[in-house]
Amino acid sequence: MAGSHAPLAATARALAEARLRASALAAFPGPLPQTLDDAYAMQLAALDLWPDEIAGWKVGRMSPDLADRFGTNRFVGPIFRASVSRAPQGAAAPFAVFTGGSAALEAEFVVFVGERGPQRLMTGVEVAASPLASLPDLGSLATIADFGNNAGLILGAEVPLELLARPSQLGCETQVADAPPVRRTGEALPGGPSGAFAFAEAETQRIGLPLQPGQFVSTGAVTGIHPVERGQSCTADFSAFGRIDCQVVVRSPLPLPSAWGEDS
Repeated sequence: MAGSHAPLAATARALAEARLRASALAAFPGPLPQTLDDAYAMQLAALDLWPDEIAGWKVGRMSPDLADRFGTNRFVGPIFRASVSRAPQGAAAPFAVFTGGSAALEAEFVVFVGERGPQRLMTGVEVAASPLASLPDLGSLATIADFGNNAGLILGAEVPLELLARPSQLGCETQVADAPPVRRTGEALPGGPSGAFAFAEAETQRIGLPLQPGQFVSTGAVTGIHPVERGQSCTADFSAFGRIDCQVVVRSPLPLPSAWGEDS
């Protein structure tokens, strides 16, 4: 990128590099995006720099003011293959966050893509985390630009696919440390998890990266967004479909791509 795109490229690289280095950002590294197209342009530019393939997409909720402004109440962000793990049996899964950044646990239902639409349904926990502590205060456009605020996904148990059409039967109770538990069902999501999946189909197509068979959609925070801190234990209990226990730990840095050069 050059010319008028140079600030966008610099911001995208700074966002990607902070995640790879697992180092905190003191502030958003450049001008904040002002439009939905600008936000996705930053996300896609950062995605081009990331040394891993997309395994799936998370669906997040747009803040109400921006939902009215842009005519959409959701957004998408990439989830990379190396950041996807399976919840271990009888043990807590590491929930890796950035020192000095922001982090939240989100209990989700995860739809896997087949040749003709949804193929499988699973429980999951999104690691919603950023090197930028102020990201939750900067609004949805900044969140979109910063990889949709995704830093991983922990997959749990299989759920009967037919329940995708019955969101009232897709329940979860989430608890972080000693905070009161929060229980809701898939009805808390507009249109349920199937509505989120339909949105992801349309939005990934719109931004030029349509869903592929074998990818998945993490359909949104059923019980809400639960901020977490290093050392805390947290649980997403999906009742008959098992529970995912997590322990919040510090992320380790990843190697920078060699193509970035020694000046990185």
